[in-house]
Amino acid sequence: MTFPYTTLISVEQLQGLQARGAPLMVFDCSFDLMNPEAGAQQYADVHLAGAMYVHLNRDLSEKGGGPTASGGRHPLPTREAFARWLAATGFTPDMQAVVYDRQGANYCGRLWWMLKWLGHDAAAVLDGGLQAWQAAGGAVAHGAVENGSFESNRPTAHINTAQAAMKLIAASDILAQLGQPAQTIIDARGAPRFRGEVEPLDPVAGHIPGALNRPFSDNLGADGKFKPAAVLRAEFDALLAGRDPAGVVHHCGSGVSAVPNLLAMQIAGYPATALYAGSWSDWCSDAARPVARG
Repeated sequence: MTFPYTTLISVEQLQGLQARGAPLMVFDCSFDLMNPEAGAQQYADVHLAGAMYVHLNRDLSEKGGGPTASGGRHPLPTREAFARWLAATGFTPDMQAVVYDRQGANYCGRLWWMLKWLGHDAAAVLDGGLQAWQAAGGAVAHGAVENGSFESNRPTAHINTAQAAMKLIAASDILAQLGQPAQTIIDARGAPRFRGEVEPLDPVAGHIPGALNRPFSDNLGADGKFKPAAVLRAEFDALLAGRDPAGVVHHCGSGVSAVPNLLAMQIAGYPATALYAGSWSDWCSDAARPVARG
């Protein structure tokens, strides 16, 4: 089966897949950095009928001391460990993955990116999230989370993990190209955090020298959906101001809210861009790395 949904999927398109019985799984990634259990409660209050809840800290990060693929506050599990977790959810390579949240695609992009990183291209963000689904009268359900959390001893997924399909960048890669025209860093945090005026989560305030600032919420319109591709293209063209888009590296505080910028560039038709998953929380953990403010 050919899956056309690799960036966004609309409410109507998802309902169409459900109506014809297409193989798919829907994942609710709602979360709150300041209250890590709030997302599970939001899921219990209301979620898309049939959706599985995914916890950012327990399912999409390796915080248990096991091997990681990145640093930072939300270290990525290895691709092999993520594949085992994915298999344990019941997901198979023939399925369309649909991810959503109720926080403006701030958190569900993490799972979208990880699925692509694993080589599963049939992954899409539900445009407008839970709010758009409810506004259209989509079927919902209520009840607490029943699926388990990330465990390293789960069975191996039947997914080829030989080569990553998304480009992952480390701090050493950024340092090697810092100040060079071949690299353009885009920081998805809010402007006050970027400027170093406030820092609610990490021990050091500021940004990577030379980075450009585009808060992830700038990708959404007033309706909570991603802006049209042509609008996103014009906005990123203006931000890049002639810089090569192929050299873009996205980051944020911990590699999560950077993904909407990466996704928006894909929607806009740019070539694939890279993610610094450790992001600012990883960068500022080493006092030898330079910091800019203002």
